[in-house]
Amino acid sequence: MKHYSGACHCGAVCFSFTANKIDTGMRCDCSICEKKGIIMSDEVIPPDRFAIDARPGVLKVYRFGSETASHYFCGLCGVHTFVQTRLNPGHYRANLGCVEGVETSQLAIELYDGKSL
Repeated sequence: MKHYSGACHCGAVCFSFTANKIDTGMRCDCSICEKKGIIMSDEVIPPDRFAIDARPGVLKVYRFGSETASHYFCGLCGVHTFVQTRLNPGHYRANLGCVEGVETSQLAIELYDGKSL
């Protein structure tokens, strides 16, 4: 396991987590992920290995459809930082573009069929 840290563009929303070495990413084709175009962690991270540190009032959430998944973003710079998943409520996937030391252009990308959910 390895410790990772991440943040939005302006640094108002920070997060950290412990996960296996990141060498692949996941791109979901559901309606919101398709529009965001981000690469998420392929590993689902349990809440006891995921920490959030955000300035008060800055962390925003968007829910739609079944309102089970929570898509978090910074209310100042607008960057999507992580999501609590629909299939594993309370568990997270991180936006790998926000994670220090991860080069998303170098990752193998797995496609996830979110349209079928």
